[in-house]
Amino acid sequence: MSKVYRCYTEKRRGFDVEAQSVLKEAKDSLGITGLADLRLFNRYDTEGITQEVYLQARNIVFSEPQVDDCYDEKMPEFEGEHWVLAIEALPGQYDQRADSCAQCIQILTCLERPTVKSAQVYVFFGTLTEDDREKLKTYLINPVESRQAELDKPETLAQEYPVAAPVADIEGFTQADDAKLEEILASYSLAMDMDDLRFMQKHFRNVEKRDPTVTELKLVDTYW
Repeated sequence: MSKVYRCYTEKRRGFDVEAQSVLKEAKDSLGITGLADLRLFNRYDTEGITQEVYLQARNIVFSEPQVDDCYDEKMPEFEGEHWVLAIEALPGQYDQRADSCAQCIQILTCLERPTVKSAQVYVFFGTLTEDDREKLKTYLINPVESRQAELDKPETLAQEYPVAAPVADIEGFTQADDAKLEEILASYSLAMDMDDLRFMQKHFRNVEKRDPTVTELKLVDTYW
């Protein structure tokens, strides 16, 4: 198993526009008066590279030395009361930041493209209630495309997906009478009418010579 390299980058004060914008919104719009300060880190996990390549990419791909501070493996130590929230793209969602980094490393090495995952890590300073934390999560996490990320580094970035169950056939469709077709029409909430369904039945009986799957029925119904 190859090693996962992790680093955190943070815009220095004066360049941390995004962090200051979130801080202002949290205070002014969300009414979180106990929030004293905010620091925002971009976290990068990379697998499929050597340490030499990581050290090259550290200050070329993952950070801009002129405006960023870069930390290997861990964020700096924080003083005072604080709460950490990490956010990452949902599995399957396109992560432009991670993809751009992977492409740049491939150009740098002229080798295979590595696996890169990114996350944004917010460190909130001050006294926050549970309600304050929920407000911040709701404001920062779009459940359609992102989720709260784990703080611990994974052993591997490889993802395993469960094997999808076979799509069910609509048994008896090609031989169904009108009463059965009416039942299929209602049970699947189809937009097509009975004449459409009879036409589809004729096609599968005479041309395909089999019953359609549920997916095929739904797909035809969508584009009918």
